[in-house]
Amino acid sequence: MLPSLLDTDILSEVLKQRDNNVLQASRAYLSEWRWLTFSVLTRYEILRGLRAKGAVRQELAFDALCQLSQVLPLTEPIAVRAAAIYADLQRRGELISDADILITATALEHGLVIVTGNVAHFSRIPGLQVVNWRESSQL
Repeated sequence: MLPSLLDTDILSEVLKQRDNNVLQASRAYLSEWRWLTFSVLTRYEILRGLRAKGAVRQELAFDALCQLSQVLPLTEPIAVRAAAIYADLQRRGELISDADILITATALEHGLVIVTGNVAHFSRIPGLQVVNWRESSQL
């Protein structure tokens, strides 16, 4: 498996442990790389959902996972790359959310594949390799 950045939907599936394909892929990835990698934006998106629900036990489990993972910060180069991605997508009339653009820029800046179930959105970005752990053919 290539070094990868997990999008929010896939990391959420890892936490819920309900999708067998995602579980199998995450275990295989961890055996090769020893930690999961995701953006601080993904951390925010999951944390806000857990706090909004008052899911204290799940929040503690997520915090523990974050301690064992690589959480990539937003940096100046990521912001600059994200602005270029935004401009390109806007010109083509194919905008995606700012969070997805920043997550994409993070993956590109670090030379990572993005793992997401939202292949349609992320496939709009040239040069980004997209993998979906929900599909058994991509494991």
